[in-house]
Amino acid sequence: MSTFTVKDGAEIYYKDWGKGQPIVFHHGWPLSSDDWDAQMMFFLQKGYRVIAHDRRGHGRSSQTSEGNNMETYASDIAQLVEALDLKDAIHVGHSTGGGEVIRYAAKYGKGRISKAVIISAVPPIMVQSESNPEGVPLSIFDEIRKGTGFTRSQYFYDFPIPFYGWNREGQTVQEGIKQNWWRQGMMGSVLAHYEGIKAFSETDFREDLKSLDIPVLVLHGEDDQIVPYHQAPKSAALLKNGKLISYPGFPHGMPTTEAETINNDILAFIK
Repeated sequence: MSTFTVKDGAEIYYKDWGKGQPIVFHHGWPLSSDDWDAQMMFFLQKGYRVIAHDRRGHGRSSQTSEGNNMETYASDIAQLVEALDLKDAIHVGHSTGGGEVIRYAAKYGKGRISKAVIISAVPPIMVQSESNPEGVPLSIFDEIRKGTGFTRSQYFYDFPIPFYGWNREGQTVQEGIKQNWWRQGMMGSVLAHYEGIKAFSETDFREDLKSLDIPVLVLHGEDDQIVPYHQAPKSAALLKNGKLISYPGFPHGMPTTEAETINNDILAFIK
């Protein structure tokens, strides 16, 4: 098992396959690097070096009581990237991972990152406030905290239904995908998942987005029931070199259920 120890002693699990230009994948809450299977295989076969990590408190990484916040997530990635000496890397993030990519790129990525892709991502900021009146009310995140913190097993068993849009007319639950989502979630730390809700909902990425010069591709499904679609055009508008692709009817978990479309759009962008 490949692990890297960051400066506070946490062990970060990662996969590192192939040779060529590196693509680093950042998973969503509350999952693991396993959520990128469809992308890892696709880009490996296209001749890229593919790398994916389990965020601290998730998957096979250390279940730390500290550092379950976006600043530490980005710092962990910066240390891993430096240890692997990755240059000219493309960073791809889904949901919370999209926030992690933006914070990493803005604070640590100079000279090491060439392009970024954020998918169904939490930037610019999710929670409702005076400066973000269209945001999601804090009460919704409090409900997610309650379910995650105190009835996690059942809550995580139900969560994939809206995540993949299976509650829409004509959609059928794909049991293997649902159980794999639950498996990944239950591997992680309940504390990290609980505290991670604040990280993905309340972190403000607006200044990070404005500071980036690299090309950034923003992908978002218009029927995303987890991170509202309106996040995407806001992020694209703040970027100096952003491109937005939206998908009518696609759900939050579209990298899995719509992998062929997503993979080909990412490939066209990075080529």
